[in-house]
Amino acid sequence: MALQAQNSENGSRGATQTRHLCVVVVDDEPDAVLTLLTLMRDQGHRAEGFSSGAAALEAIGRLDPDVIISDIAMPPPNGWDVAKKVRAMNGPRRPLMIAVTGRYTKGADRILAQISGFDYFLTKPYDPQVLIALVEKAR
Repeated sequence: MALQAQNSENGSRGATQTRHLCVVVVDDEPDAVLTLLTLMRDQGHRAEGFSSGAAALEAIGRLDPDVIISDIAMPPPNGWDVAKKVRAMNGPRRPLMIAVTGRYTKGADRILAQISGFDYFLTKPYDPQVLIALVEKAR
């Protein structure tokens, strides 16, 4: 199921770049999806949110995202599985993949994220400015 957040009036408040990125957000918590969609859209990016890994995987081929921000602890397919499937479809170079998690916070979890295909690993609560800076690396 795709989740939508309200766009700002001009759709690009706070955007400083001319090329907008396509960002996919995946989290089984609707509030987390809406928060991230708002944050990404406030940066001028095109963003779509999904409440399950299955819905996100179904849309990724159509959307061809530059960035995927995914929770890990979700009903199957979880974030680890989403990352593995995206890398199997697209290879190691694109899209930039960022894991966000509140449950998996140990050093071994960071290693599992890397092995699964994530480029970056953030634990909740995270600094939104750090996430914004990581998304910008996809340019």
